[in-house]
Amino acid sequence: MGKVFAVGVGPGSPNYVTEIVRKIVADADIVVGYKYTLDVIADLIKDKKTHVITMADQEKTYQRVKKELGDGVLVIPFTGDVNFSESEVVDRLIEIFGDVELVPGISSIQVAASKAQVPLDKSKVITMHVTTSIEEKKLELQKAVIDGQSVILIPRPWPNDPQKHFMPSEVAFYLKKNGFDTPKIPVHVFESLTNGKEQTFTGSVQDLEGKEFSDLAVMVISQTKPESYINF
Repeated sequence: MGKVFAVGVGPGSPNYVTEIVRKIVADADIVVGYKYTLDVIADLIKDKKTHVITMADQEKTYQRVKKELGDGVLVIPFTGDVNFSESEVVDRLIEIFGDVELVPGISSIQVAASKAQVPLDKSKVITMHVTTSIEEKKLELQKAVIDGQSVILIPRPWPNDPQKHFMPSEVAFYLKKNGFDTPKIPVHVFESLTNGKEQTFTGSVQDLEGKEFSDLAVMVISQTKPESYINF
């Protein structure tokens, strides 16, 4: 079998695609990915054999591509960083193709942290963007807020199932239900980071109640106090 790469192409702007990923895509024979992700690298795949996938048909496509790959190079791009919030798919790719080389990219959580001036090393990073249960992750969220940590959170859009849908509004109601003083918890929500359609919401967690945000949203609960080296 040929070579298989899973690569991160950044949060939305072609400017955030790293040089190493550009080179790997340029050398690809086949590219398989979601439309939004492929749009980020549209200038690199004009002459490539490309398969656009959805959640419903990705498995069938991967199996078909495995048979047609031969000694070629397959690239599967992911929005953001392939090592964050994509483990379910990456694990399946390894099951199907065996040896898959992972190449990191710039994640929306990094961009959101920079915009909110919240350091990653003082934050709890949580992704709800999984198909499995998120109940333990919700408890992690509670603990982080109680401990005074900042939280960078990828919510879970699931509009067809209200029980699984956990976007910023649902987060706000969840925290209030569990006794948190949500009017006093500062929050940012960043949408469509770097892709030219950015929107930013800044307020309190309570202000999120009933508000609708796109699937491309990142929440930042900012509780970090500045600790400059000059103070030590």
